[in-house]
Amino acid sequence: MIGFIGVDLRFWGVRVLDASDLLVCPAFPLWSLGRALSGPVRQHAGTWQHEFEAVDCQAGTVPAPSVIAGQLRAEGVLAVILPKDRDPRFVTIRRGGTLTDADHQLLALWAAACAEHVLDRFESARPEDPRPRRAIEQARAWARGEITMSQARTAGGHAMAAARDLSGPARHAAYAAGQAAVVAHVAAHELGAAAYAIKAARAAAPAGEGERAGQLECRWQRDQLPEAIRELVLDDQRMRNDICWSVFDC
Repeated sequence: MIGFIGVDLRFWGVRVLDASDLLVCPAFPLWSLGRALSGPVRQHAGTWQHEFEAVDCQAGTVPAPSVIAGQLRAEGVLAVILPKDRDPRFVTIRRGGTLTDADHQLLALWAAACAEHVLDRFESARPEDPRPRRAIEQARAWARGEITMSQARTAGGHAMAAARDLSGPARHAAYAAGQAAVVAHVAAHELGAAAYAIKAARAAAPAGEGERAGQLECRWQRDQLPEAIRELVLDDQRMRNDICWSVFDC
């Protein structure tokens, strides 16, 4: 498993995360890292994260870190989707931002719609795997107040796991579903769901038609935006387009 050790200073705990900032192991107490924090770290999404190659979730042991940033960048994981500095418009009021609960829920519902629109790209490849569909369902359940943020986030992690041994449109579609579910945790993942859905549409298009397919998907997504969050999302797309593979040039 390749991912990060995330030290969340708000909770004084250690979270083991995959490359898309999703929880993949139970939290470790801060002291369990021992000397592992002696290597390079990076700040991301409100946490200090430390790169690692493998972890034993059951034993609760974290190996000494190694520098794998080059590999992750090659996979298009680092330095994409989330900005270096959090936009307060995507932080809820209770956490010091300006995002209302109602708009947070609308962001999750829009992200779920984006992911669902390309879900067939995954299910045609893995019809027996329910994890991405379940993540989309959980995103909507969270928006309705039926489940907790942690439950939605966990479903997102499972959808991401479904993508790991895939490539092309199926992989992107699974990531879109995972991103939709974790909007409950970090609202700014709304563009992750949209961007991965566009990547799925591009990858599924016939040769030479990928760019056009992506533009059509982007326009379809914009047509689904509720009026209450439309300007917020469109401005977010303008600001983050460069770190979202420039998929919002539509």
